[in-house]
Amino acid sequence: MDTRISGIHHITAIAGNAQRNYDFYTKILGLRLVKKTVNFDDPGTYHFYYGNETGSPGTILTFFPWAYVKRGVRGTGMATNIGYAVPPGSIAFWQERLGKNSVQQTAPSEIFDEKVLVFYDPDGLQLHLVEPQTPDNRTARETDDINNNVAIRGFHSVTLMVNRIQPTAKVLTEIFGYRLLQQQGHAYRFTSGAAAGGSLVDLVEAPDTRPGVVAGGTNHHVAFRVPDEERLMAMREKILSAGLDATGKIDRNYFFSVYFREPGGVLFELATDTPGFTVDEPVAELGTHLKLPKQYEPQRAAIESVLPELHP
Repeated sequence: MDTRISGIHHITAIAGNAQRNYDFYTKILGLRLVKKTVNFDDPGTYHFYYGNETGSPGTILTFFPWAYVKRGVRGTGMATNIGYAVPPGSIAFWQERLGKNSVQQTAPSEIFDEKVLVFYDPDGLQLHLVEPQTPDNRTARETDDINNNVAIRGFHSVTLMVNRIQPTAKVLTEIFGYRLLQQQGHAYRFTSGAAAGGSLVDLVEAPDTRPGVVAGGTNHHVAFRVPDEERLMAMREKILSAGLDATGKIDRNYFFSVYFREPGGVLFELATDTPGFTVDEPVAELGTHLKLPKQYEPQRAAIESVLPELHP
């Protein structure tokens, strides 16, 4: 059985104000709110999923928005930035668009020989728009003012900061099936080579950097793709055989998951491509209804009364 990871499934981060988060990702970046649900462990808090038109794995950035969350600190043991793929020549469009919306950004630069625009969401989460060397032909979501020639394709990469490269690299190569693609100084780029996009993981070795503090404006965990439950459990056995702890299989309604913390401190999740986000809403209605995990459905009225109203 082929148990290689095919790339990033989704990334989960923490935000502050829910409406501000929604406005930024849908109205400025042009992503679709694919699913509006609640935190499994805190049903009085939203869980937003943003992605392409159909909610394809490899495009999904999710948030827990807590209104009064303190600002987190980027550091070791976490994903420190998220890369999105955009078409060649589109960086100038995004510079202008982000500037008009007073989004903090830096001048374009090159990382691993690819043009990159670094910017920050309203909570301080660092994001990259990347013009990949290899064309990304995934279907993008278009809006009235963001056409296919400039629209975000989905994830390009995620960057993990760790004190020591080797233990984390060993997980990527020996368990996940990644290979080292390129090195620049203290940064190492790994690829799964098994997906059209979102297949890159950059490791940055920072031995003198303090551990990050997970709170507002930081990433909570990174989820990697497996096709189905059978492969998920086979991967779990590989993780356990490597001497790492892992949870059992967890039903997240739209995918099944296994979680573990890799030796560098980053929380990893394995998530299945199935059943997907159309299990409880058709494509045309994705993100338009508040969908609750079945255990919380009897509490719907109470939950709706404490969630902040969201204005599209």
